[in-house]
Amino acid sequence: MGGLQAAWSIMSMVTLTPFFAFLFSIVFMASIGKSFGVRRLYVDLLVKIFEFGRQNIESVRKQQFANITKSYAEDDDTPTGDNLSTESVDTGSIKTNGNIPNGGNHRYMNGRDASSNIANGGNTVISRAESLILSPEVIDDTRSKSTEPTDEGTVRENGDDCDEDAKSDGTDGEHEAAGFKLSNCLDYVKSGMEAIIEDQVTSRFLAEELKNWNLLTRTNRQYEFISWRLTVIWMIGFLIRYFILMPMRVLICFIGVIWLTLCTAVVGCVPEGSIKRAMVKSVLIQCFGFLSSALSSVINYHNIQNRPLNGICVANHTSPIDVLMLMCDNCYSLIGQRHGGFLGVLQRALARASPHIWFERAEAKDRILVAKRLKEHVTDPNNPPILIFPEGTCINNTSVMQFKKGSFEVGGVIYPVAIKYDPRFGDAFWNSSRYSMMQYLFLMMTSWAIVCDVWYLPPMERNEGESAIDFANRVKRVIADQGGLVDLVWDGQLKRSKPKKEWKEKQQEKFSKLLKGE
Repeated sequence: MGGLQAAWSIMSMVTLTPFFAFLFSIVFMASIGKSFGVRRLYVDLLVKIFEFGRQNIESVRKQQFANITKSYAEDDDTPTGDNLSTESVDTGSIKTNGNIPNGGNHRYMNGRDASSNIANGGNTVISRAESLILSPEVIDDTRSKSTEPTDEGTVRENGDDCDEDAKSDGTDGEHEAAGFKLSNCLDYVKSGMEAIIEDQVTSRFLAEELKNWNLLTRTNRQYEFISWRLTVIWMIGFLIRYFILMPMRVLICFIGVIWLTLCTAVVGCVPEGSIKRAMVKSVLIQCFGFLSSALSSVINYHNIQNRPLNGICVANHTSPIDVLMLMCDNCYSLIGQRHGGFLGVLQRALARASPHIWFERAEAKDRILVAKRLKEHVTDPNNPPILIFPEGTCINNTSVMQFKKGSFEVGGVIYPVAIKYDPRFGDAFWNSSRYSMMQYLFLMMTSWAIVCDVWYLPPMERNEGESAIDFANRVKRVIADQGGLVDLVWDGQLKRSKPKKEWKEKQQEKFSKLLKGE
């Protein structure tokens, strides 16, 4: 019995002592805002492994394509060698635009490809002109025009086709414009077919597609069995993620939440004043820096001279961890929907130390109170900047959708922030309609890492005579341009509700004017 106790004490010294030293080092480095650089070296190693996997996949695809073309050539029964060689060359034209099917010569890139339209992080199924159906913006009465080549090689506009044809027939173009024509419906039919094939909204609430495989099972296409090298790497990666990284991350997250709760409770007992504000900022940055270790986060902050000090800070919204990414560098007050469960524990802990605004989305009266509290918060220069996500819902980090105008009606300075996650290391998007918070955290903790870039943009103010909607769209456009995101006019709440009746009525009104020739 004494031997077992001695063995247990030795095992405890060998395992627990290094572990607690590791935790202490994380807390200490987070408290001073520094890092050993281990996570960045780890991410650099992952990039090299992904590149190795990409090269293996491409080589196998090229070999498969070579076998296919060879089988085509062997099956050809052309008697002469000259004809055979000619048809062999023609067989090579099976490649589309010189690319091997299934990614043979596909150029793997991260994020958006500037040379093509991107939907959900990948290539679009269709090439879409400006849509006519259910546009939430103010609709122009003039019919949209698209150019198309004529038989003579010249370019003419669809909006002028009817007039030119009518004049060539010796009839009055204005008279022919009035009344119903079958061609009047073609633009709407085309737009409807485009929306059925691939609309611009639902693809923004799905996981972002990757250009190459990142060795995660939830994004594979049986690539782990394409060669024995990738199979071995995938198995080793699976063991590391689920049996080493995940238990360590869960423990760090558990300790971090307890640490955050205790620290905010202690700071909450300090009387209001400059000392408490300094303590709140230091404690929150340190606690969130410790929590970021639970996700192996690597965050790159750009243009820190534009870091907000007060007022309103607005950012695009991908996931609840957006708050974690920003709070590791600055102290913010938060405004958002009141949650239960794990997220509710964090909300109540934060409310003990600093002013935050939590509301119920379904209560209309609460919104009036929220707007009032928001104005009071902004007018107090001693309050930290309040962080707002104007989209009101999580988008998959490929686009920025409609900003709600409420935060832009308050007045004062707006500090835009653009957040862009690297999807190669893990999908940061939270699909709240599919995953609960705990399921989402499980996916995060079994990913390779969370890597993101944060850009602090120059402060912006509302111009004289500018409406709140125009100001919101201007800020949204700046964020989209900086983050390499698609700027969309659609409301993100469309994933929960049907399109507004007013949008349909505007389109009906426009179509009726077209039929009347107005």
